[in-house]
Amino acid sequence: MIFALVLLVLLILSVVVNFSQWASGIVSVTGVHGRQAGPRLDEVLLEDNGARDKLAVIDVDGIISSRIVDQGGYSMVETIKAQLDRAKDDDRVKAVVLRMDSPGGEVLASDEIYRHLADFQKESGKPVITSMGNLAASGGYYVSSASRWIVANDLTITGSIGVILHTWNYRGLMNKVGLQPEVYKSGKFKDMLSGERNPDEIPPEEHAMVQALIDQTYARFKEVVAEGRAVSHRKNQPQGRVLASDWKEYADGRVLSGTQAYDIGFVDELGNFQVAVKRAKKLAGMRDGANLIQYRQRYDLSDLFRLFGKSQTPVIKVDLGMETPKLQAGQLYFLCPTYLH
Repeated sequence: MIFALVLLVLLILSVVVNFSQWASGIVSVTGVHGRQAGPRLDEVLLEDNGARDKLAVIDVDGIISSRIVDQGGYSMVETIKAQLDRAKDDDRVKAVVLRMDSPGGEVLASDEIYRHLADFQKESGKPVITSMGNLAASGGYYVSSASRWIVANDLTITGSIGVILHTWNYRGLMNKVGLQPEVYKSGKFKDMLSGERNPDEIPPEEHAMVQALIDQTYARFKEVVAEGRAVSHRKNQPQGRVLASDWKEYADGRVLSGTQAYDIGFVDELGNFQVAVKRAKKLAGMRDGANLIQYRQRYDLSDLFRLFGKSQTPVIKVDLGMETPKLQAGQLYFLCPTYLH
């Protein structure tokens, strides 16, 4: 009873604080067009240059996932979409710098972020400049392909253009412990990718179907790279890099350094984050300086209660930081092999 009363008091205090913040600065939370769906975002000043114009910095950090990964109950895809909406609504934001440090991730999540970036540039006319950090491979590069300009460090690990589907066959272990599966299914392939079958029980048609799925997704990856780099080159002429004629030979899953990626045409420029910022100012036609800002989620006690509605078996953790999504067997990923090992 005492614990419940304490939580109730804290919740009331949280509501009061949120209301006062909302009343004093509703524009900073919902945007100029009153967007209310999605995560609550506060504008944070990263670098004050005494300028009116802004560059919005958006981070893509860690495995790209569409699952809930934060204490507010939102996924990476939802958060990035909300940040792009804020940047689009603010006339003082002239460009977005995408700070990429990711080994890749889920196929669908990578494609959704790619489309959000492409739509943002088309609808707002504001360029997205990607700054690649330590790792910007596989799905990380897939997302980066939507950018107007890509900057990579000489030692950035990038590339890894390909698709992977990982699962386990544990029938041999089951046989050793005397465990026999009983399976009832409606069709021949209803237990596709099941790990409890003997290898000789897997029909060859199943291998062909799974490989066809991989090939289809891989073709989409190469299409995204070709289209993204072609659009970028067309807008950046006479600057920027064009894909080498033999670029597909390097799209076999291998990882590349930033220098190698530059030579092939996968990136436009070598440099660090500050180089990307300078390039963003130039592409946005900014003659004066610009403040660097970032949209960060607001968290309070009410988010803790909000999580109870997300799962039938809620778990309260002391550490409310971001949790890295766990890889799921039998799911397609754009994921760098160096991360898997």
